[in-house]
Amino acid sequence: MHVVHVSVIPCPQRMRDASWKFARASVPSIEGYLLALTDDAGTTGLGYAHAIPAITTHGEGVRTALELLAPVVTGRRLDEIAAIMSDVDRKLAFQYSAKAAIDMALHDLLARRLGVPISALLGGQVRAELPLSRILSIKPPSEMAANAAALAAGGYRQLKLKLSGETELDIARVAAVRGAVGPEVVLTLDPNQSYHAKQMMAAFARMERYDIALIEQPVPAHDWAGLSLLARSLPTAIEADESAVTVQDIHRLVADRVVDAVNLKVTKLGGFRHFMEAVHICEAGGVICRVGAAFGPALMQAMNAQAASTIAALPYACELSEHEQLLDDPCTGLSVANGILTLPGTPGCGVGLAARP
Repeated sequence: MHVVHVSVIPCPQRMRDASWKFARASVPSIEGYLLALTDDAGTTGLGYAHAIPAITTHGEGVRTALELLAPVVTGRRLDEIAAIMSDVDRKLAFQYSAKAAIDMALHDLLARRLGVPISALLGGQVRAELPLSRILSIKPPSEMAANAAALAAGGYRQLKLKLSGETELDIARVAAVRGAVGPEVVLTLDPNQSYHAKQMMAAFARMERYDIALIEQPVPAHDWAGLSLLARSLPTAIEADESAVTVQDIHRLVADRVVDAVNLKVTKLGGFRHFMEAVHICEAGGVICRVGAAFGPALMQAMNAQAASTIAALPYACELSEHEQLLDDPCTGLSVANGILTLPGTPGCGVGLAARP
């Protein structure tokens, strides 16, 4: 069982809503690359590297990283993933999205050869269904409210509001969405670093009446003191996302109890191995794990779902259906109905390349 061929395949996708935006950028389309590893039996495993300039790096940087690392993978045995990824880390610093694609594809290929889902390689499933949350991009309050009502009608019981850091407007957004969906839908907020700590405290004092379950990364990534102040001061959960880029970040966040929750993503952390390390750190330290959103095709969501299915406690819904906001998906579908993702029962990640017409 050896890797004999590596292919890097561009995977550009348009957003259904070309005006989609969050606090740091507008995102009319998504750059990314599929990575296909084929072994000596002709079996192919897939991975995905997203390449959004405002989040990871420009697409050409990801492509170059994947092409640079291809010789490290070629000719290697499928059952030495840890050794391969250690060599990948020695070959190239940073570039976590590219490394995640390699790690995904290796796990997918080995799982397909063994005839098991990827979750079996990660310790086994705790659950086969994952409740999902959907994201509301930054828009005028009335438009966000209408979008929220449509998602709630489609079965989603948790929604995340992107905020801009404009206090009065953000309060109006929260009020409008809560009015549109009623008291039963869980609301979380994601200012994407657009507030400073005391501004967030003042804003929350006026938002609290709308029953906010969690606030994701309200302050700049470097402001750990601000995160800690909010976690100690506010009655809602405070979550790190952009502050939790590496396993080392997560160890410090948990050890110092800076936050109540950590947003985990296979792509952000550089693959399944680091993802599971982060999960175990959070579990040992009593910090909540939450599987967050990363834009990309059904393949990427399926990979994150495989990892999420192994986590013992998921008190908040996962964000694994944002592929439904994208067009031009080259992959087969992923079952999402009434706000629930049902994991495929097939080997590997459960998603493959769709047949071309």
